[in-house]
Amino acid sequence: MVNSESRESLMKRFSKLGAFILVLCLAIPAAAMGLQEAKSQLDTAKQQGLVGETPTGYLDVVKASGNAQGIVDAINQARRAEYARIAEKHDIPVTQVETVAGQKALEKTPSGQYILKDGQWVKK
Repeated sequence: MVNSESRESLMKRFSKLGAFILVLCLAIPAAAMGLQEAKSQLDTAKQQGLVGETPTGYLDVVKASGNAQGIVDAINQARRAEYARIAEKHDIPVTQVETVAGQKALEKTPSGQYILKDGQWVKK
């Protein structure tokens, strides 16, 4: 038989556990955007001026709004893995792959979208 003091302690533990699980469930989707979702939102984010290309071969947030950071994180993670694969395949430093990829990305960026030039975001 459980006394009322033990029951109250047990209920507090369950309440704290429930609150923790709720917070965790709400935080995970916001923190970890999938690559496919990020790819589908990338063009719109670039057109809205939220995300831009950098000379280092990675995206960065121009204006912190909406899912900009999640898009940047997911795409950059995929790019990082691909750059490492290419560098290993050709036995060259990853920084060399990043630099070449960054230059190509800057060149391919359409007019009206942001690129990082000399440390400043500029519309191309």
